[in-house]
Amino acid sequence: MPKLIVGLGNIGKEYEKTRHNVGFFIVDRLAEAWGVGFTKKKFQGSYTEAFFEGEKVFLLKPQTFMNLSGRSVGPWLDFLKLEGRDCLVIHDDLDLSLGRLRGQWAGGSGGNKGIASILEVLGHPDFCRLRVGIGRPPGRMDPAAYVLSANSSSRFWFKPWRRSKFLSKWGLTHSCGW
Repeated sequence: MPKLIVGLGNIGKEYEKTRHNVGFFIVDRLAEAWGVGFTKKKFQGSYTEAFFEGEKVFLLKPQTFMNLSGRSVGPWLDFLKLEGRDCLVIHDDLDLSLGRLRGQWAGGSGGNKGIASILEVLGHPDFCRLRVGIGRPPGRMDPAAYVLSANSSSRFWFKPWRRSKFLSKWGLTHSCGW
């Protein structure tokens, strides 16, 4: 049975290095580590295929903007005939400190509109998540402006994610039990 790893984010150059695009960033690093590229499109998403520890894995970046991610994820799960335990969604989380990872099975959206969209389309919360901490906005900064602003910490964007094998294994085993 294949697996689906979804990185949430917004499409467009202007969003490329924003905190909200950490899901895109991580699946891009996984694709690099596994020697594949996002060259195919299907169900409003850019995707690629790879093998991880002998299992076929699809990496998906919905091309719907974050708030409509369910429009891509739902059809992919139907097409691949996957259960929620075979899908890992990677997304930003304001409530975790910068760079902290937390695996989660099921649950609510936690205020993430991409997750809310997936919940709405699927009609249930039963899928795996890898929440990636982006920290809280400083002072009274609007959270929406914060997640859509560029992250100036090169340490966050490059150094912690160089060990894609660690990340992929951690995310797959701790979030989904793969």
